[in-house]
Amino acid sequence: MSAFDPKIVAFYLPQYHPFKENNEWWGEGFTEWTNVGRAKPLFKGHYQPKVPADLGYYDLRLPQVREQQAALAKEAGIYGFCYWHYWFGNGKQLMNEIIDEVIATKEPDFPFCLGWANESWKSKLWDKDATKDKLLIEQSYFGVKDYEMHFSYALKAFKDPRYITIGKERRPLFIIHSPDLLPSDFIPCWNKLAKEAGIADIFFVAIIMGGKNTSVYKQKGFNYFCTERWGNAYLDCSLFQKILIRISSKLKHVRVAIPYKYAVRHFINEQEDSKENFFPSLIPNWDHSPRSKNRAAIFTGSTPELFKRYAKEVLRIVKRKNNQLVFLKSWNEWGEGNYMEPDLKFHKGYIQALAQAIKEVKAEGD
Repeated sequence: MSAFDPKIVAFYLPQYHPFKENNEWWGEGFTEWTNVGRAKPLFKGHYQPKVPADLGYYDLRLPQVREQQAALAKEAGIYGFCYWHYWFGNGKQLMNEIIDEVIATKEPDFPFCLGWANESWKSKLWDKDATKDKLLIEQSYFGVKDYEMHFSYALKAFKDPRYITIGKERRPLFIIHSPDLLPSDFIPCWNKLAKEAGIADIFFVAIIMGGKNTSVYKQKGFNYFCTERWGNAYLDCSLFQKILIRISSKLKHVRVAIPYKYAVRHFINEQEDSKENFFPSLIPNWDHSPRSKNRAAIFTGSTPELFKRYAKEVLRIVKRKNNQLVFLKSWNEWGEGNYMEPDLKFHKGYIQALAQAIKEVKAEGD
């Protein structure tokens, strides 16, 4: 067993700046802040709008903002960021400007890796008033030539000294958001290209819901898994509990609303999370209503204290493992109410809660 030194990697949305496609789809100047700023409470006690504090309604094109984010993440005990990366096929990317800047400027001096959000974009995800789903941009897989082009882009990141690697072999960490959609020839192709480029095999991690059979993913070349169980907060309920949740949600006029203190019980599976090839995730909160309004799934009543209690449970499991990798969902997903950054209600509460959780679990001894 290794000494306790958790590597907490926070998922990071590289949005919060206007770009051409969003201007065309949603109007000039649209960013994630557009939805966040106009959010309204949907029921009594619903915490909306969520207003950023220390960093304000920032623009990620400003290097000062990225430096401040890294400083706050260090304060929380976060090891590095996983920047979501959007490659739609044959070189078509969106929101790559921020990642490209981070690599080109070599700032901030903070560990990072890439995660491929390999899904099509549809209008209903961002439009609270949409009645029909419209395809905005399709995720495509064009075979080996496309994989080679994609690898060539990612290689610039893999060779960056800040890039997060795993083990003595220094395998570059690369996350796949939707492993079900990934073609089975992708991972073998990239590992062949890695060898030709003189780097170690890629450390691919598939994001899956807890309790899933992993055999289909192993056939594609995945051996490591990040378990996200926010959906299990409803799926794993008894029939009676589901009925209570449905009644409560109907009274609140939302798709589903679950108390956070109850939801976190379903975020942890000690048997699964104890495995060396499974990495748990920490979820500070969830509220998709800025994007989806009444169609949203919402956790109610999250507080830094509840998050700290739950984080300590996860960290105690991780402490017994050799590979102490933990994923944090997320650093700055404000449109999902899923963030660690300071807001006007809790200020640095979640940042301090995570730092204290790490400190207290470390002090507990073996």
